[in-house]
Amino acid sequence: MDQPLSRQTLVRRTRLRLLTGLALALACGAAAWSINHALGPSVSLSEVMVAEVRRGSIANTINASGLVIPVHEEVVSSPIQTRVAKVIARPGQAVAAGELLLELDDREIRLAIDALTEQLAQEENRIVGLGAEMEQKRRQAVGAIELLELDLKSAQVRRDRNEILRKSGLVTGDDMLTSELNVQRVGIQLRQQRQLIDDTRRTTGSAIEGARLQKNILQKQMAQQQRQLDQAKVRAPFAGMLTSLMSEEGASVAAGQMVARVSELNNYRVEASISDFHARSLVPGQKVQVEHGGQQLAGRVQTILPEIQNGTVKLLVALDKPDHALLRNKLRVEVNIVTEQRDGTLVIDGGPAFNGRGAQAAWVVKDGMARKTTVTLGAGDGKAVEILAGARVGDRLIISDLTRVKEFDALRVSP
Repeated sequence: MDQPLSRQTLVRRTRLRLLTGLALALACGAAAWSINHALGPSVSLSEVMVAEVRRGSIANTINASGLVIPVHEEVVSSPIQTRVAKVIARPGQAVAAGELLLELDDREIRLAIDALTEQLAQEENRIVGLGAEMEQKRRQAVGAIELLELDLKSAQVRRDRNEILRKSGLVTGDDMLTSELNVQRVGIQLRQQRQLIDDTRRTTGSAIEGARLQKNILQKQMAQQQRQLDQAKVRAPFAGMLTSLMSEEGASVAAGQMVARVSELNNYRVEASISDFHARSLVPGQKVQVEHGGQQLAGRVQTILPEIQNGTVKLLVALDKPDHALLRNKLRVEVNIVTEQRDGTLVIDGGPAFNGRGAQAAWVVKDGMARKTTVTLGAGDGKAVEILAGARVGDRLIISDLTRVKEFDALRVSP
């Protein structure tokens, strides 16, 4: 026959059930936490970059590509259509002012000089001949004038004698008229001869002047040919680096074609190219940071070229140290044009997590967790960005790209 359970037994069984249920609940919770810990979102510090917010200076910059070019560069062109006769120098070598670089074929120039020399001699002979001819005509005219002067005196004497005899009736009126006409005729001939001297002097003088003018023209052509003959020996216009040279002997060269280019050594500037989208932000005198191989060179915007080609604006940057050892002709560099400078502001190293200005999500690392927050970004120089709001000095932010976990608000951070 069954006995009723005692109260103590019932209480003990009830407590046992409660303890068993609590243990099962704790076990389930621990299992759930373990599963969540194993499967929940997390990041490793070895996989991401973390930077600390600090106070510092920030420059808002526009990035551009640049090319190092010499400040002074001169091109030497061929004076005529010819060919390369002899190559003396080689591209890339340092040259002194006046140093011979190459020789062009100058045979045509020498033939032209010989022809001009003959023409000059002909013009000189022509001038001498015209002078001698004028002198001969002058002497002939002077001799004729002297004879006519004698004839005039003789006619005047005969006329005067006839006038005396006319009064005595010994000379007829016809004889008197004849003697008078003889005086006039000889006077006219004398005047014509004197006029002939003047006409000969003017005519021959004009011919001589034309010959002298032609001689001057030939002399100028000769001087030009002499210059071309000198230019056929291509020399360095100044001391520098021979950056380009037509170095193939026998190659044809057109008139005006470049045969050599010499650049000044240790005096460089940078030609930068940037999208025309930023054209309104560019002003001459802006500070510029030129970078290459981890080194920075300071400079300023010197000239903004007015022409836009293929959506690109070009500008010239004058460097504070144009003779820096880093610089080489045609070296490609990064150019950061400073449009705005701020000091004593909150800054953090730049990274893929930050994109432009304005409010955007960020992850703050603290106590083994990364919690999402919103920060407002300002200026950036490509290496650091300004934080206007949403963070304090000392905060550690993940600067790597975490778009893969953008739907979460918190992440576990493991070492």
